[in-house]
Amino acid sequence: MDALQLVALVAASAAIAGLARRTPVPAPLLLVAVGLAASYVPGVPDYTLDPHIVLPLILPPLLYTAAVDSSYLDLRANIRPVALLSVGYVLFATVAVGWLAYVLVPDLPLTAALVLGAVVAPPDAVAATAIARKLGLPNRITTILQGESLVNDATAITAYKVALAAAVGEGISWAGGVGEFALASLGGIGVGLVLMVPIHWLRRGLGDSLLQNTLSLLIPFVAYAAAEEVGASGVLAVVVVGLFLGHRAWQVDFATRLQEEAVWKMVAFILESAVFALIGLQLPYVVQGLGQYGMGEAVGYAVGVFVAVVVVRFVWVYPATFLPRLSGRVRNREPGVDWKAPLVVGWAGMRGVVSLAIAFSIPVVTGGVEFPARNLVLFLTFTTVIGTLVVQGLTLPPLIRFLKLPGRDRYAETLAEAQAQSEASRAAEERLDALLADERNALPQPLADRLRTVLERRRNAVWERLGAVNEVTGETADDTYRRLSREMIDAEREVFVQLRDARRIDDEMMRTLLRRLDLEEAAAYREEAAD
Repeated sequence: MDALQLVALVAASAAIAGLARRTPVPAPLLLVAVGLAASYVPGVPDYTLDPHIVLPLILPPLLYTAAVDSSYLDLRANIRPVALLSVGYVLFATVAVGWLAYVLVPDLPLTAALVLGAVVAPPDAVAATAIARKLGLPNRITTILQGESLVNDATAITAYKVALAAAVGEGISWAGGVGEFALASLGGIGVGLVLMVPIHWLRRGLGDSLLQNTLSLLIPFVAYAAAEEVGASGVLAVVVVGLFLGHRAWQVDFATRLQEEAVWKMVAFILESAVFALIGLQLPYVVQGLGQYGMGEAVGYAVGVFVAVVVVRFVWVYPATFLPRLSGRVRNREPGVDWKAPLVVGWAGMRGVVSLAIAFSIPVVTGGVEFPARNLVLFLTFTTVIGTLVVQGLTLPPLIRFLKLPGRDRYAETLAEAQAQSEASRAAEERLDALLADERNALPQPLADRLRTVLERRRNAVWERLGAVNEVTGETADDTYRRLSREMIDAEREVFVQLRDARRIDDEMMRTLLRRLDLEEAAAYREEAAD
């Protein structure tokens, strides 16, 4: 893939994903459909990926963004269900789906079938967690799905490597496979623990948001490469480092946090869009290489594998939910659960970018041995991903609405937010009084009053959301305040541009003035989005 092809792929996939946001069609499905159509257009180049760079190039940044945005404390509180899904379920699905594929597909070696099982085993819960937040599912379900997606990739990749070694005749034993899994898991966690503190120290020591964000772009690749270099799991190393840095994000300055969030959202958007577009672009060539398997026959196998993937998840989820509750200790420590929550978790097993990245990394030839039925494995992976996105992705929101699960208590959350803000405001007010009492911090009274006004505004803003709404507009006082504030900012911005155009101020001064307004508007927007 040359530079022009890469630019065209990124630009087109980003444009299609952006278009999908204006339609009810999920972006992955539209990207696959357009990519498939484009693959038949004369002049469209053949897009191929080097299997050796897919995993280290695509997975680290996607995992890092997810880890940084996750809650370490919530994950720790739900470690049992997360571990059962991210480790136990993935290994179970690898063996179960692999064995079913071996039985279903004639002449497919068991080792190749297990590679397929490992590839399609890890759900990509990005879409599921987005739906869960949008529909207001309980935080515990959202946390479990998100935690599963962070760790299950490491389990699946390790299982894939073991199965791949067996498929190409490297003669790995079950004991050797268990040992490699233990080394990869413990080693990956160890590498992450070793790297996280020095990296955080370096970030804080740089003291410049531009340098800190440059380092941020390198962190996932450094952690992944360092772990892989010693035979450990690069995925787990990235997750450990990402969780720690996300937990300590408050210790870097605000400019770094603002820039970092925007940069990583863009990186994840581009990578996910490009990978789904590549599915459609590559699918015709995979179909052409099916060899002894006809198209109708392959579609039948695809349906069988899809059904197996869906059923196997439920076979694991329900026992894993209720059997541990036979222990009184578990019942006392964890909240009660009925049949509805496992149903949502089971149906939220959409496959996505991770499965595609692993599938792309299957080598055509390793050590002089050709991988058996590689294109069939790729085809079954693609169809499983597409099938889960279409069937489960489109039906999950109506299923959640139908089940009428108890949603998040918005009033209680807002009340807790208001109480936290009040405590913080009191501490800030005490600090301000102590500072102003020192003659070295003397301020004119209007400026001192402005500091108190800003503090009072922050303290009252959340409480106002709990109050009565405007009968005409339906807005709370806080909503109206933010809307009017942004209207005023727009008016100021227009004046600055007019003054620049009239040459009364130069461009540098205008940019300085606009940045102040941008920061004020960003603060208002983030408060509104949090509602």
